[in-house]
Amino acid sequence: MSIDFQQVSNPCFVLETSKLRRNLEILHYVQAQSGADIICALKGFSMFSTFPLVRQYLKGATASSLHEARLAHEEMGGEVHAYAPAYEPDDFAELMTYCNHISFNSLSQWERFKPELNASHKAISCGLRINPEYSEVEVDLYNPCIRGSRFGVRAQDLNGALPEGIEGLHFHTLCEQNADTLERTLPHLEKKFGKYLHSAKWLNMGGGHHITREDYDVELLIRLIKYMSQKYNLKIILEPGEAVGWQTGYLVSEILDIMDSDGIKVALLNVSFTAHMPDCLEMPYKPRVLGATDVREGMPTYRLGGSTCLAGDFMGDYSFDAPLSVGDKIIFDDMIHYTMVKTNTFNGVKHPDIGIWEESGNFRLVRRFTYEHFRNRLS
Repeated sequence: MSIDFQQVSNPCFVLETSKLRRNLEILHYVQAQSGADIICALKGFSMFSTFPLVRQYLKGATASSLHEARLAHEEMGGEVHAYAPAYEPDDFAELMTYCNHISFNSLSQWERFKPELNASHKAISCGLRINPEYSEVEVDLYNPCIRGSRFGVRAQDLNGALPEGIEGLHFHTLCEQNADTLERTLPHLEKKFGKYLHSAKWLNMGGGHHITREDYDVELLIRLIKYMSQKYNLKIILEPGEAVGWQTGYLVSEILDIMDSDGIKVALLNVSFTAHMPDCLEMPYKPRVLGATDVREGMPTYRLGGSTCLAGDFMGDYSFDAPLSVGDKIIFDDMIHYTMVKTNTFNGVKHPDIGIWEESGNFRLVRRFTYEHFRNRLS
């Protein structure tokens, strides 16, 4: 069933429940066939209004901060895993109340917080993030294995055995990649950390597995999980975020003005790339717009510009079948993962609504942001 965008408020992030369910069914299939646990990485998908559905399929969530851990505990339920480059000492006692697994970025972080963990009455399985020193991520901004990386313990940092109390290992070297990249990564992991894997109880393979993308090799992933699990007697954990929210919804916007700038037609929208779609500028990537194509000669072509005063708040040129007019809707596709989690209120621009297109064919408004939301982030 297609969305009737006339029912959707504007501007608005709108998730399509049927598409989210499709992704979750694929992830559940991987779990069932491989024996792995898949948990939702909140850094990529934190739309907690959907968590009643998500928790029907996934084992829990993984957090990168105290606030994400609390959100996972209160809204998702199930297991809560945590990893951060460094933990705040004042937050750690509360963090432990929410978590079942905690991974540490360094040996010094582990030593610092080990006394609190030993004194706790709660059983928490602890792990170390490791750096296999191999990654095929081409954009340095997203490459966790660049020289001088902030992430993980290298093999040379360990002294032949896992520290007492460490039960698991955690690596994350992928970014929206296919299973063949993982296949090429595992030999590097085994070469550097194989002897430690034999001593561990679990291995978290992190995120970046683009499992729900149409061309993803799901069966290869299942074979790789089974291989690692059986060879080292490990529980395998995956924590994708983008694979949960991939292709599940849209950002609906409207044209406020059209101007001519040196022969280039610019359509000014009531949304912002820098405030509402910052991942497009960071990665960078050009989002798909429904009803538009890349620039084609002879077709009406417009530069889509955002609503802030940042000169670079625009995302390239698009061609349309017919000329655009003020008041027309511009609908950006695949705007659920790594969008809402990164939005900001630069210039005080209005934050888009958040809504859900239900499987019944109805739109449900989940959240509308007001002046108070903007004001309360400031002082």
